[in-house]
Amino acid sequence: MRIAITGTSGQVAQSLARHAAAAGGDAVLIGRPDFDLAAPDNASTVFAAARPDVIVSAAAYTAVDKAESEPELAHRINADGAGSVARAAAALNVPVIHLSTDYVFDGSKTGEWVEDDATGPLGVYGASKLAGEQAVLVATPNAAILRVSWVYAPFGANFVRTMLRLAETRDSLGVVADQIGRPTSALDIASAIWQVAEQLTAHPQEAALRGLFHLPAGGPAASWADFAEAIFANAARRGQKGAQIGRIGTADYPTPARRPANSLMDGSKIARVYGINLPDWRRSLEVVMDQLAGTAPGSGLKKD
Repeated sequence: MRIAITGTSGQVAQSLARHAAAAGGDAVLIGRPDFDLAAPDNASTVFAAARPDVIVSAAAYTAVDKAESEPELAHRINADGAGSVARAAAALNVPVIHLSTDYVFDGSKTGEWVEDDATGPLGVYGASKLAGEQAVLVATPNAAILRVSWVYAPFGANFVRTMLRLAETRDSLGVVADQIGRPTSALDIASAIWQVAEQLTAHPQEAALRGLFHLPAGGPAASWADFAEAIFANAARRGQKGAQIGRIGTADYPTPARRPANSLMDGSKIARVYGINLPDWRRSLEVVMDQLAGTAPGSGLKKD
């Protein structure tokens, strides 16, 4: 199977390219300067040249706080750009797998979010990603949209690497404890995307495989403070320096963009339709930290 992936250095794009190679497939990373989601006029030409069996729309404007001051750019990339990629897939008669986010919800629900829950983004980033979902579904029915949250990897900019870097020079860190979710490894997301791609191509007329799906990690709910403590517990077992975590509230760490208080998503639909259940996030964290430490297969992944 040959997949074309938007983005060249993103956490999911890198993870998926490596997964494709391990699975005996082929991945083509598509990004700037050849293709720019902010100006996607050449989408049909670029993707036709890639000759994909599936297109994975992974790239996005992800600067959540900066989006508040750049709403037009965020929407141009996350909505208009996503729609252009989906239209290119439709023109090639291939499925598109589009990545979205828990930020399409307002975080006010007590339980886990399901696909049919009413959306209500709190900021520009979430609104732009929601508009992207809608643009994809308008462009083609041959699409699977996967909502993910709290993504991290052994490379790129993410919470795990930030915590480890800060701990090098600090003995204590204040981390938000009143936002909950499940940290999700990009390595696990890549494996799930590959499984989705295989089934989409094998069953081109199966409507149940298309539409919206939540792709949460397994394991218990966690706050950012819980996640940080798990990171440093793993670091301690490897002889690495950690930091003491001070639990703070969202109000103690003001940001330009509001975050959902509850990012927990229900994964029963993708489990039922695709048979996909991501591992417990605590186990996946160990895998990622093994790779960061260079002690596991795959630790040669590009880290920046």
